[in-house]
Amino acid sequence: MKKISVTFFISGLLLLSSNFANAKKPQKPLLTKLPFAFSQIGRTPMENTPVLFGSRLLLVSNYRPGLGHAKGKDAYLYIDDLQTGEQVVQFGQGHSFASAYMNGAELNVFALEFTDFGQIMNSTGIDRITTTDLKEWKTEKVILPEGKEHLFNSSVCHDEKGYLMAYESDKPVQFCFKFARSTDLSKWEKIPDLVFTGQKHEYSACPVIRYIKPYYYVIYVHEPYAGHDGWNSFLIRSKDLESWEYSPYNPILEAATGEGRNNSDTDLIEYEGKTYLYYATGDQETWSTVRVAQYDGTEKAFFEGHFPKSNSFTKTSAKIK
Repeated sequence: MKKISVTFFISGLLLLSSNFANAKKPQKPLLTKLPFAFSQIGRTPMENTPVLFGSRLLLVSNYRPGLGHAKGKDAYLYIDDLQTGEQVVQFGQGHSFASAYMNGAELNVFALEFTDFGQIMNSTGIDRITTTDLKEWKTEKVILPEGKEHLFNSSVCHDEKGYLMAYESDKPVQFCFKFARSTDLSKWEKIPDLVFTGQKHEYSACPVIRYIKPYYYVIYVHEPYAGHDGWNSFLIRSKDLESWEYSPYNPILEAATGEGRNNSDTDLIEYEGKTYLYYATGDQETWSTVRVAQYDGTEKAFFEGHFPKSNSFTKTSAKIK
């Protein structure tokens, strides 16, 4: 009996030790995919940004029929009220790849103006479209393509220097993202010699950028790779926009059953103490819709939780050599 008692005692200590070690081990922030999707009726859901306009929770999105054969004359932007389900307004004809940023009471929508989304991808660049009442809109060109470059998604955040934009390009890698700065959201200067192309110059698309001192965080879409049959969302961070660290929990979003092969075009909002990630599913060719994942905490906790303090991180540089 004594031998058995000693054995159980030792086993109990080992179990307690194991549980204690697991409790101390950093855990990946829990994202819960909410069990609904946005209707595809009459729309092509993909790029979108949730914003709090005063007390109204809105979703800025784009309508781009025809997929790879889309024509600018058929495309437009629209805003839905997320609490009533009603469409508030349509605007920005000829634009797509929408993102949004609230500057006080002013809604800033950044979107690509284009004529043909096919092989030519004729575009005149990224526009800034602003309003304070969702009725009157002002439009101005802010980022122009260079040479044979084509532009796509963009995202804006605020830091100590003003405003920072991450914008998607197909040069030098299809796809990658670059950066620009502004002090007033109107006049933008591109940051030279910085292009994020991943570790091996791979597909790195659809950036959404946030600044939580001292780090810039970017969620972007990584191409399919070994063990991951689809386009997944990766999270990286940097203090200087040049040296970037990868979260050890990548991909932070990956297609589940019923979501096709795609979890992309992520944007997010903190609302009533929780963080909501809006993302596109589909197959990148014939269909897509928008879904939502919830994190039970602030954006700050969400981002910082993906970089546990005890870890060393895989790194890459955005500096053009």
